[in-house]
Amino acid sequence: MIDAVVFDMDGVIVDSEQVWDAARRDLAAERGRPWPQAATRDMMGMSSLEWPRYMHDEVGIPEPAEEINDEVVGRLLAIYRRELPLIEGAVDAVRRLAEDFRLGLASSSNRPLIDVVLELGGLTPLFEATVSSEEVARGKPAPDVYVETLHRLGVAPEAAVAIEDSHNGIRSAKAAGMGVVAVPNPHFPPDEEALALADVVLDSVGGLTAGVVRAARIPA
Repeated sequence: MIDAVVFDMDGVIVDSEQVWDAARRDLAAERGRPWPQAATRDMMGMSSLEWPRYMHDEVGIPEPAEEINDEVVGRLLAIYRRELPLIEGAVDAVRRLAEDFRLGLASSSNRPLIDVVLELGGLTPLFEATVSSEEVARGKPAPDVYVETLHRLGVAPEAAVAIEDSHNGIRSAKAAGMGVVAVPNPHFPPDEEALALADVVLDSVGGLTAGVVRAARIPA
């Protein structure tokens, strides 16, 4: 029996993966640093402690990692407050599933971004537990953010299903022992190996229903 659904946020609720990518690329360009070919993919799912270090060490941004983090997050907050890029059908999907399941959120975004997205989207009251990767030791694809979310919900992994869009996110949820509904991100789709780990694959989050969630249950 499924007791809880745990949503990713970026790429599932808010169409932000390309916003993150643009903000990081812009910062690199402003500092005169070329963008490494693998950088976008490498940083997807990294925690707020991990990706600024990557920007410093691999991209070559001269500022300390903490300042890089603050700069990029500040740019995203300004964009969100000006016009929140909610994914079509996402708010209705969250509200629909809240009628049947307890909800959690496990995100690689920083806490201020999580709070702003849920507040502006009118979703804050629907989530019993929200966890940022900055609150755990490791970001996705490690399972830490999902494990912590389930801990706060008091739900076993076999009684929970994750909603994910990225290769690192799918791997993270599966490593936590959860069922996974994958909604591949059209801008940065998961690789075939990661997508094969998902229990159900949807074309859009608008197709997310209680029946779809139950179909992703991991057999006992």
